[in-house]
Amino acid sequence: MSDPGASRPAEEEAIPVSVRLGTVVAPEDPEDWTRPLTWIAALGMLIAPLVALAWFWLAAPRSSGAPVAGTWAVALALVIGSSAAGGTQIGRLRAFAGTLASALFAALVTVAIGLAAAGERQVGVASPTLAHAFAAAAAGLAGAVAASGLAPIVAGSPSRALRIVLPGALGIAVALLVLPHLFAGAV
Repeated sequence: MSDPGASRPAEEEAIPVSVRLGTVVAPEDPEDWTRPLTWIAALGMLIAPLVALAWFWLAAPRSSGAPVAGTWAVALALVIGSSAAGGTQIGRLRAFAGTLASALFAALVTVAIGLAAAGERQVGVASPTLAHAFAAAAAGLAGAVAASGLAPIVAGSPSRALRIVLPGALGIAVALLVLPHLFAGAV
């Protein structure tokens, strides 16, 4: 009698350890970091903070009265990055959690970069870099929450592009609607 699991080793070699075991593999494991999807998920979490860092380093905002191009770019990068990170996940719950967790991480790091780039500390009003970083993070996070609601619905799609683009498009629409309202009461 043959062992039914004898033909599985070849199939299992094509699947990353983290997927086979259902757990996260430590970054030190070279098998996981040689996979392109790992890099997509990592870049998805880091794209908004990197855009914010480049923006604040090259041309930091001078006022906090209205959103500027950098504010929009950071908010949209947060949504797109979190949708990409969630789209790499297998399963509905993981797609939801991957989208939302990467957005929370990116928002936190973006605000921290805005705080670090502020330089001066002001009393009574936030510095422009912190105000724009917070507004971009809040709008991007609102979009990512919407995207994370759609991510489980499209998680079963065989098309990875569809799993990234549809939640990303919904998230972008929400972020575009939210961002101007965050500056509505600004002086």
